[in-house]
Amino acid sequence: MPQPTILTVAVTGNLTRLEQNPAIPVTPKQIARAAIDAASAGASIAHIHVRHPDGRPSMELEHYRETVNRIRDSDCDILINLTTGPGQRFVPDRSEPRRAAEGTTLMPAEERVAHVLDLRPDICTLDLNTMWSGDSAVINAPWSVQRMAELIIAAGVKPELEVFDSGDIHFARRLISDGILPDPPMMQVVTGVRWGFAATPETMVFARSLLPDNAVWAGFGIGRMAYPMLAQAWLLGGHVRIGMEDMISIRRGELAPDNAALVSKAAKLVDDLGGTLATPAEARRILELE
Repeated sequence: MPQPTILTVAVTGNLTRLEQNPAIPVTPKQIARAAIDAASAGASIAHIHVRHPDGRPSMELEHYRETVNRIRDSDCDILINLTTGPGQRFVPDRSEPRRAAEGTTLMPAEERVAHVLDLRPDICTLDLNTMWSGDSAVINAPWSVQRMAELIIAAGVKPELEVFDSGDIHFARRLISDGILPDPPMMQVVTGVRWGFAATPETMVFARSLLPDNAVWAGFGIGRMAYPMLAQAWLLGGHVRIGMEDMISIRRGELAPDNAALVSKAAKLVDDLGGTLATPAEARRILELE
Protein backbone atom coordinates (compact mmCIF):
# COMPACT_ATOMS: atom_id res chain seq x y z
CA MET A 1 0.00 0.00 0.00
CA PRO A 2 1.46 3.43 -0.94
CA GLN A 3 2.63 5.65 1.88
CA PRO A 4 0.09 8.32 2.84
CA THR A 5 0.89 11.92 1.96
CA ILE A 6 1.66 14.49 4.64
CA LEU A 7 -0.14 17.78 3.94
CA THR A 8 1.30 20.85 5.63
CA VAL A 9 -0.85 23.96 5.96
CA ALA A 10 1.18 27.19 5.96
CA VAL A 11 -1.44 29.35 7.59
CA THR A 12 -0.17 32.94 7.40
CA GLY A 13 3.52 33.60 6.63
CA ASN A 14 4.80 37.16 6.70
CA LEU A 15 4.54 38.41 3.11
CA THR A 16 0.89 37.99 2.10
CA ARG A 17 -1.03 41.10 3.19
CA LEU A 18 -4.47 41.84 4.59
CA GLU A 19 -5.12 44.31 1.79
CA GLN A 20 -4.67 41.38 -0.62
CA ASN A 21 -7.06 39.12 1.29
CA PRO A 22 -8.70 40.21 4.56
CA ALA A 23 -9.24 36.54 5.53
CA ILE A 24 -5.52 36.05 6.27
CA PRO A 25 -5.25 35.12 9.98
CA VAL A 26 -3.12 37.51 12.03
CA THR A 27 -3.94 37.27 15.74
CA PRO A 28 -2.87 34.23 17.80
CA LYS A 29 -6.52 33.25 18.16
CA GLN A 30 -7.09 33.46 14.40
CA ILE A 31 -3.86 31.60 13.54
CA ALA A 32 -4.61 28.81 16.01
CA ARG A 33 -8.19 28.53 14.74
CA ALA A 34 -6.90 28.36 11.16
CA ALA A 35 -4.57 25.48 12.08
CA ILE A 36 -7.30 23.58 13.90
CA ASP A 37 -9.82 24.01 11.06
CA ALA A 38 -7.17 22.99 8.50
CA ALA A 39 -6.54 19.82 10.51
CA SER A 40 -10.23 18.95 10.22
CA ALA A 41 -9.92 19.43 6.45
CA GLY A 42 -6.95 17.04 6.17
CA ALA A 43 -3.73 18.81 7.18
CA SER A 44 -1.41 16.91 9.51
CA ILE A 45 1.20 19.69 10.05
CA ALA A 46 0.63 23.40 10.69
CA HIS A 47 3.53 25.64 9.67
CA ILE A 48 3.24 28.78 11.76
CA HIS A 49 4.45 32.36 11.57
CA VAL A 50 2.94 34.98 13.88
CA ARG A 51 1.89 38.56 13.26
CA HIS A 52 0.93 41.74 15.03
CA PRO A 53 -2.83 42.44 15.13
CA ASP A 54 -2.47 44.91 12.24
CA GLY A 55 -0.96 42.20 10.04
CA ARG A 56 2.72 43.11 10.31
CA PRO A 57 5.18 40.22 10.81
CA SER A 58 5.98 39.53 14.44
CA MET A 59 8.76 37.76 16.31
CA GLU A 60 7.20 38.26 19.74
CA LEU A 61 7.51 35.20 21.95
CA GLU A 62 4.11 35.90 23.50
CA HIS A 63 2.46 35.74 20.07
CA TYR A 64 4.04 32.35 19.45
CA ARG A 65 3.23 31.13 22.96
CA GLU A 66 -0.45 32.07 22.78
CA THR A 67 -0.83 30.53 19.33
CA VAL A 68 0.85 27.26 20.28
CA ASN A 69 -0.98 26.99 23.60
CA ARG A 70 -4.34 27.51 21.92
CA ILE A 71 -3.62 24.63 19.54
CA ARG A 72 -2.28 22.38 22.29
CA ASP A 73 -5.22 23.15 24.58
CA SER A 74 -7.69 22.11 21.87
CA ASP A 75 -8.50 18.51 20.97
CA CYS A 76 -6.49 18.91 17.74
CA ASP A 77 -3.41 16.71 17.40
CA ILE A 78 -1.94 18.48 14.35
CA LEU A 79 1.86 18.65 14.41
CA ILE A 80 3.23 22.12 15.11
CA ASN A 81 5.97 23.48 12.84
CA LEU A 82 7.30 26.91 13.85
CA THR A 83 9.24 29.12 11.47
CA THR A 84 12.75 30.37 12.21
CA GLY A 85 12.83 32.47 9.04
CA PRO A 86 12.47 35.96 10.57
CA GLY A 87 15.76 37.61 11.43
CA GLN A 88 17.59 36.89 8.18
CA ARG A 89 17.01 40.02 6.07
CA PHE A 90 19.49 42.76 5.24
CA VAL A 91 18.36 45.91 3.42
CA PRO A 92 21.38 47.85 2.14
CA ASP A 93 21.26 51.61 2.22
CA ARG A 94 21.33 52.69 -1.43
CA SER A 95 23.78 55.51 -0.87
CA GLU A 96 26.00 53.50 1.50
CA PRO A 97 25.41 49.78 0.83
CA ARG A 98 27.48 48.69 3.82
CA ARG A 99 24.93 50.36 6.10
CA ALA A 100 21.69 48.60 7.08
CA ALA A 101 18.58 50.49 6.01
CA GLU A 102 15.08 50.32 7.49
CA GLY A 103 13.66 46.82 7.21
CA THR A 104 16.86 45.01 8.17
CA THR A 105 16.12 42.21 10.65
CA LEU A 106 19.45 40.35 10.85
CA MET A 107 19.98 38.87 14.30
CA PRO A 108 22.04 36.20 16.05
CA ALA A 109 21.14 32.54 15.70
CA GLU A 110 20.16 32.30 19.36
CA GLU A 111 17.50 34.98 18.96
CA ARG A 112 16.06 33.38 15.83
CA VAL A 113 15.36 30.12 17.64
CA ALA A 114 14.42 31.49 21.09
CA HIS A 115 10.72 30.67 20.58
CA VAL A 116 11.60 27.14 19.46
CA LEU A 117 13.69 26.51 22.58
CA ASP A 118 10.91 27.87 24.77
CA LEU A 119 7.94 26.09 23.17
CA ARG A 120 9.54 22.85 21.86
CA PRO A 121 7.30 22.29 18.82
CA ASP A 122 7.38 19.01 16.89
CA ILE A 123 9.19 20.65 13.96
CA CYS A 124 10.74 23.97 13.00
CA THR A 125 11.96 25.23 9.67
CA LEU A 126 15.63 25.87 8.99
CA ASP A 127 16.18 28.01 5.90
CA LEU A 128 19.39 27.26 4.00
CA ASN A 129 19.09 30.00 1.39
CA THR A 130 21.14 33.13 0.86
CA MET A 131 19.50 35.07 -1.97
CA TRP A 132 17.94 38.33 -3.05
CA SER A 133 14.27 38.79 -2.07
CA GLY A 134 12.42 41.95 -3.04
CA ASP A 135 14.41 44.92 -1.75
CA SER A 136 16.40 42.87 0.74
CA ALA A 137 19.02 40.18 0.83
CA VAL A 138 18.20 37.01 2.75
CA ILE A 139 21.38 35.94 4.52
CA ASN A 140 21.79 32.57 6.19
CA ALA A 141 25.52 32.38 6.91
CA PRO A 142 26.80 28.79 7.22
CA TRP A 143 28.04 29.40 10.77
CA SER A 144 24.64 30.81 11.75
CA VAL A 145 22.78 27.88 10.21
CA GLN A 146 25.07 25.45 12.01
CA ARG A 147 24.48 27.16 15.37
CA MET A 148 20.72 27.19 14.84
CA ALA A 149 20.80 23.50 13.91
CA GLU A 150 22.75 22.65 17.07
CA LEU A 151 20.25 24.50 19.27
CA ILE A 152 17.19 23.07 17.51
CA ILE A 153 18.41 19.48 17.73
CA ALA A 154 19.49 19.86 21.36
CA ALA A 155 15.94 21.01 22.13
CA GLY A 156 14.56 17.77 20.69
CA VAL A 157 12.91 19.50 17.71
CA LYS A 158 13.09 18.14 14.17
CA PRO A 159 14.44 20.64 11.61
CA GLU A 160 12.67 20.93 8.27
CA LEU A 161 15.29 22.10 5.78
CA GLU A 162 13.83 24.66 3.39
CA VAL A 163 15.74 24.79 0.09
CA PHE A 164 15.17 27.50 -2.50
CA ASP A 165 17.82 26.62 -5.09
CA SER A 166 20.32 23.90 -5.96
CA GLY A 167 23.13 25.34 -3.86
CA ASP A 168 20.94 25.06 -0.77
CA ILE A 169 20.65 21.31 -1.35
CA HIS A 170 24.41 20.94 -1.73
CA PHE A 171 24.79 22.90 1.52
CA ALA A 172 22.29 20.58 3.24
CA ARG A 173 24.13 17.48 2.06
CA ARG A 174 27.38 18.83 3.46
CA LEU A 175 25.79 19.57 6.84
CA ILE A 176 24.33 16.05 6.89
CA SER A 177 27.65 14.40 5.94
CA ASP A 178 29.40 16.43 8.68
CA GLY A 179 26.92 15.11 11.23
CA ILE A 180 25.47 18.55 11.98
CA LEU A 181 22.01 17.74 10.61
CA PRO A 182 20.11 14.49 11.16
CA ASP A 183 20.09 11.67 8.65
CA PRO A 184 17.57 11.00 7.17
CA PRO A 185 16.63 14.66 6.73
CA MET A 186 13.23 16.32 6.42
CA MET A 187 13.36 18.69 3.43
CA GLN A 188 11.03 21.18 1.75
CA VAL A 189 11.56 22.28 -1.87
CA VAL A 190 10.35 25.86 -2.36
CA THR A 191 9.48 26.94 -5.92
CA GLY A 192 8.21 30.17 -7.39
CA VAL A 193 10.24 32.60 -5.28
CA ARG A 194 11.97 35.03 -7.62
CA TRP A 195 15.65 34.18 -8.19
CA GLY A 196 15.17 30.72 -6.71
CA PHE A 197 13.77 27.46 -8.10
CA ALA A 198 11.24 28.15 -10.86
CA ALA A 199 7.75 26.73 -10.38
CA THR A 200 7.90 24.28 -13.29
CA PRO A 201 7.70 20.48 -13.52
CA GLU A 202 11.23 20.34 -14.92
CA THR A 203 12.62 22.28 -11.96
CA MET A 204 10.82 20.12 -9.41
CA VAL A 205 12.23 17.00 -11.09
CA PHE A 206 15.71 18.55 -11.02
CA ALA A 207 15.41 19.51 -7.34
CA ARG A 208 14.20 16.03 -6.44
CA SER A 209 17.20 14.51 -8.25
CA LEU A 210 19.57 16.42 -5.96
CA LEU A 211 17.99 15.42 -2.65
CA PRO A 212 19.46 12.64 -0.55
CA ASP A 213 17.83 9.35 -1.49
CA ASN A 214 16.53 8.81 2.03
CA ALA A 215 15.11 12.33 2.50
CA VAL A 216 11.52 12.72 3.66
CA TRP A 217 10.66 15.60 1.37
CA ALA A 218 7.85 17.86 0.27
CA GLY A 219 7.51 20.50 -2.40
CA PHE A 220 5.30 23.49 -3.04
CA GLY A 221 4.82 26.53 -5.25
CA ILE A 222 3.46 29.98 -4.57
CA GLY A 223 0.63 32.00 -6.11
CA ARG A 224 -1.09 30.55 -9.15
CA MET A 225 1.42 27.69 -9.29
CA ALA A 226 0.57 26.40 -5.81
CA TYR A 227 -1.75 23.60 -6.93
CA PRO A 228 0.24 22.59 -10.04
CA MET A 229 3.38 22.24 -7.92
CA LEU A 230 1.45 20.38 -5.23
CA ALA A 231 0.44 17.85 -7.87
CA GLN A 232 3.98 17.70 -9.24
CA ALA A 233 5.47 17.03 -5.79
CA TRP A 234 2.96 14.23 -5.22
CA LEU A 235 3.67 12.66 -8.61
CA LEU A 236 7.38 12.58 -7.73
CA GLY A 237 6.71 10.81 -4.45
CA GLY A 238 6.89 13.85 -2.19
CA HIS A 239 4.65 15.31 0.48
CA VAL A 240 2.76 18.56 -0.09
CA ARG A 241 2.00 22.01 1.29
CA ILE A 242 -0.70 24.65 0.79
CA GLY A 243 -1.94 27.69 2.69
CA MET A 244 -2.35 31.45 2.91
CA GLU A 245 1.37 31.99 3.42
CA ASP A 246 1.82 30.94 -0.19
CA MET A 247 -1.36 32.10 -1.95
CA ILE A 248 -4.40 34.31 -1.46
CA SER A 249 -6.81 32.86 -4.06
CA ILE A 250 -8.47 29.47 -4.19
CA ARG A 251 -8.94 29.74 -7.95
CA ARG A 252 -8.48 32.44 -10.54
CA GLY A 253 -10.47 35.53 -9.59
CA GLU A 254 -11.71 34.10 -6.27
CA LEU A 255 -10.09 34.91 -2.94
CA ALA A 256 -9.64 32.01 -0.54
CA PRO A 257 -12.17 32.25 2.31
CA ASP A 258 -9.77 30.53 4.72
CA ASN A 259 -6.98 27.99 4.99
CA ALA A 260 -9.39 25.10 5.48
CA ALA A 261 -10.84 25.70 2.01
CA LEU A 262 -7.36 25.58 0.46
CA VAL A 263 -6.63 22.34 2.33
CA SER A 264 -9.94 20.80 1.24
CA LYS A 265 -9.12 21.52 -2.39
CA ALA A 266 -5.62 20.05 -1.92
CA ALA A 267 -7.10 16.96 -0.26
CA LYS A 268 -9.42 16.44 -3.23
CA LEU A 269 -6.52 16.84 -5.64
CA VAL A 270 -4.45 14.21 -3.81
CA ASP A 271 -7.48 11.92 -3.76
CA ASP A 272 -8.13 12.45 -7.48
CA LEU A 273 -4.52 11.52 -8.19
CA GLY A 274 -4.96 8.29 -6.27
CA GLY A 275 -3.34 9.21 -2.96
CA THR A 276 -4.44 9.40 0.66
CA LEU A 277 -3.58 11.99 3.27
CA ALA A 278 -1.63 11.09 6.38
CA THR A 279 -3.21 11.54 9.77
CA PRO A 280 -1.12 13.35 12.38
CA ALA A 281 -0.28 9.95 13.91
CA GLU A 282 0.86 8.64 10.51
CA ALA A 283 2.88 11.82 9.93
CA ARG A 284 4.67 11.28 13.24
CA ARG A 285 5.54 7.74 12.18
CA ILE A 286 6.80 8.84 8.74
CA LEU A 287 8.91 11.58 10.32
CA GLU A 288 10.16 9.28 13.09
CA LEU A 289 8.77 11.55 15.80
CA GLU A 290 7.15 8.77 17.82
